[in-house]
Amino acid sequence: MIALRSTIFILLLFILAGIPARAQQQVVINASSASDTIRTINIVQGKNLRQKTLDSTVLETIAGDVIIKEGLTTFYCDSAALNRKTNILEAYGNIHINDNDSIHTYAQSLRYVGAERIAYLKKNVRLTDKKGTLYTDDLEYNLRTGIATYKNGGRIVNGKTELTSLEGVYIAETKDVYFKKNVHLKDPDRDIWTDSLLYNIKTNIATFISKTRIIGKDGSVIDTRSGTYNLATGEAIFFDRTSFSDSTHSGIADKIAYDKNTGTLQMEGNAKLVDSANQVTVIGNQIFVDTKKNSFLATRKPVMIFYRDGDSTYVAADTLFSGLRKYDSLERRVITHTDTLNTSMAVNTNSKDTSIRYFLAFHHVRIFNDSLQAVSDSLHYSTVDSTFKLFGEPVVWNNQSQVTGDTIYMYTENQKAKRFYVFNNGMIINKSNDAMYNQIAGRTLNGYFVNGVIDYVRIKGSPAESIYYPQDDDSAFIGMNRSSGDVIDIYFVNKELNKVKFINSVDGTLYPLRQIPAELKQLKGFKWLDKRRPKNKLELFE
Repeated sequence: MIALRSTIFILLLFILAGIPARAQQQVVINASSASDTIRTINIVQGKNLRQKTLDSTVLETIAGDVIIKEGLTTFYCDSAALNRKTNILEAYGNIHINDNDSIHTYAQSLRYVGAERIAYLKKNVRLTDKKGTLYTDDLEYNLRTGIATYKNGGRIVNGKTELTSLEGVYIAETKDVYFKKNVHLKDPDRDIWTDSLLYNIKTNIATFISKTRIIGKDGSVIDTRSGTYNLATGEAIFFDRTSFSDSTHSGIADKIAYDKNTGTLQMEGNAKLVDSANQVTVIGNQIFVDTKKNSFLATRKPVMIFYRDGDSTYVAADTLFSGLRKYDSLERRVITHTDTLNTSMAVNTNSKDTSIRYFLAFHHVRIFNDSLQAVSDSLHYSTVDSTFKLFGEPVVWNNQSQVTGDTIYMYTENQKAKRFYVFNNGMIINKSNDAMYNQIAGRTLNGYFVNGVIDYVRIKGSPAESIYYPQDDDSAFIGMNRSSGDVIDIYFVNKELNKVKFINSVDGTLYPLRQIPAELKQLKGFKWLDKRRPKNKLELFE
């Protein structure tokens, strides 16, 4: 009877050895948590299950369609070996880790330290969370914290966005990836190069934390050190003196916000915008740019600088604006102006150009150029004829001459004053000394410059009036001539009024110097406004 029982027991051992290990085999692993609880690994499936002893080390090996579970985590592989003493699992071939059906990791080699729940994966590693996929050949994945780390190069693909770097850290809970060393982000709209970058797979937001260059497919370039960029919506905000440039514009500011959908760009803090196509620079503490309409609005002590042939004109105001006047294919305007000398100026818009840039300035306008200065309440400037149009008590100074009127048009060429026209209540004052001011007033004034200096002015009125202090050949003053007429021509030599010529209905009186009536020394509306005159360009930045 005893021999029969022994024989049956031996037969059962042989039968069990040939059955695939599909029944659950429980292996106890000590977890490393603070409470020192017991974590159990369940061998769910395997075609072959064996136990080997090598140098007193006991290994359990599983081969063939292996499935192992640990809590909510499932391991799949071709083969595996488990060291119960060290709590280390090694797996090979077609590895798949399913972490609670939220994160899936694939590789060809795995070393899993059960006590810390850290998986070391090698060869064709792929981690995906249904949003993005991480590719690398060497990955450390902590299943307890949900943090995956690579240090020998990796790549993340999220839709059409691809990021590569030498090192990276993935955080499953927040969907953040921290990229380090030779970081390159590429998508259909841009390339981003940096040394460190934080990217969120769920929100598709890139956060810049080091020196970064963003190159758009349109050739635009952004250089920044910090900020965020929503790659899905095109909304971005940059800090730390961010700069940008494209084919026609460049700029820099302490803070820049951009919305790709609307094409709006907001610059704040020591902002500078350069329009290279029109040779214009705008400086201010706040500048709004509409990239779609190619316009800008500058506030908070803005200054606009026009550059031409080595010369610069500075314009300051409470608000500065620039836009484009567009013409359709049927609109072909010819602007013609005829002055009092019957000289015509024509602007040909039959050219291929379909738009004209204009500039506006509102309130407390100040203009400074080495040869000319001006103030007004508002201003309009157009590139079609390079004309400054001044409105609201405008005043223009050229050397010792002052021009006032209801409205003043200042025509320029290559940033030099060429001609001016004054509408209504025009007056030009030329200072000889603190006691003598040559004055000519009329309804309209039309003057010309030579080399940036007033050379000739024609005054028309009903009547036109003048006060003039003539000089003899020795430059001694003779007296004061006060006259009126329909038209007055005045000529300048060496920046001083030299000759006055009257045309039609002249009526005047020459007063000796010691017999000039005090009440006749000034024409109606006389005001010497030198205190309002910008003395240098630095005043415009105050």
